Amino acid sequence: MLALGGKIATAAGPGLKIYLHGALGAGKTTFVRGYLRALGVTGIVKSPTYTLVEPYAVTGERMVYHFDLYRLEAPEALEDFGFRDYLDANSDCLIEWPEQAAGYLLAADLDVIIEMAASGRQVSLQGNTDAANKLLKKLDI
Repeated sequence: MLALGGKIATAAGPGLKIYLHGALGAGKTTFVRGYLRALGVTGIVKSPTYTLVEPYAVTGERMVYHFDLYRLEAPEALEDFGFRDYLDANSDCLIEWPEQAAGYLLAADLDVIIEMAASGRQVSLQGNTDAANKLLKKLDI
């Protein structure tokens, strides 16, 4: 998961919305850690389960926002939280548990679906926009 997150971060430009799907312990936060490490973040990367979002300044004006919506009480709470303020062309949003905010999130550029398998993990990547499909083609995934 570290390697996959890093590979995607290295090939992607800013502004992607990546939704991470999978059971507890599937590797969503590990994916985010790999993504951030590839962009030069060296500090602790933990899931923002209680704070909902953790911001990371990456380079220049590029930001990465790591969201964990597992404990989101109601999807409408995103509006009170100011979620849309995080979305801009220079910011990547990596969102764990996006299904918790169904109907309130914009469509993902890239869905990362992680399933546990006998030999580790099975990961499916689904590009939903031209930017994500170009990224997947570039990665030859």
